[in-house]
Amino acid sequence: MRRHSCFVILFCGIFLPGILGFPQTNTSIDCDSLLPNYEAEPQTSAPPYIIALSFDQFEPGNEVQVTLEALGGAGFKGFNLQAREIDGDVPVGTFKITDPNTKGLECHNMTNSAVSHANSDVKQKVTTTWIAPHDAGELQFIATVVQNLERFWVGIQSKTLTPTHSESVNATGKSKRKVCFE
Repeated sequence: MRRHSCFVILFCGIFLPGILGFPQTNTSIDCDSLLPNYEAEPQTSAPPYIIALSFDQFEPGNEVQVTLEALGGAGFKGFNLQAREIDGDVPVGTFKITDPNTKGLECHNMTNSAVSHANSDVKQKVTTTWIAPHDAGELQFIATVVQNLERFWVGIQSKTLTPTHSESVNATGKSKRKVCFE
């Protein structure tokens, strides 16, 4: 009898979440393609999600608040969010994890270069903080959002975030202005 109970508990813990259609917390989304490890194909319809940014411009070291939000109560269980330079395919900058529903990911050997879901609870909104790197050009935040195992959207983009470049500062961060003394 005891052996039977162990089998039932093991079966329920391993197979029941998949049978009921709930993504497991170890569900991963590829850092490069942003495709989840599901059999289904991405949706081609307009996504019911937006990526909102606290700023339109950034300087190296700036912190930008990034919010991924469901529209019309769509909700989502999983996601992967990265900042990428326009036409780039590698994440730039790092994320400071501030929301308990999120966790940092290591993509291209960079810690917290992407942010993902920490659990499969249905979320309406998650917020994180992105820290701008010292050498990035114009960029966008790009996301994959998973509603369930059959419905997910790949390549959701934010508005463009532009670096501010001061003409009076050179690459070393020192002023180019000349000081004249008489």
